[in-house]
Amino acid sequence: MTTRKPTVHLTVQQFCEELGISPRTFYEWRTKQRAPRCIKLPNGEIRIRRAEYERWLDSREDAA
Repeated sequence: MTTRKPTVHLTVQQFCEELGISPRTFYEWRTKQRAPRCIKLPNGEIRIRRAEYERWLDSREDAA
């Protein structure tokens, strides 16, 4: 039997702290579809998969 490592999910607060932005900015990005894909839990809270966060960051890398 294979033991599966649980996926790490960020809260909106953790996401904002890592980027140094306010929650208001996150929600503005989400409204404009500029934020990473999110998971909306049954209680209404939002989570961002760590892998999605990393993919999203990579997609914003400036190839100078």
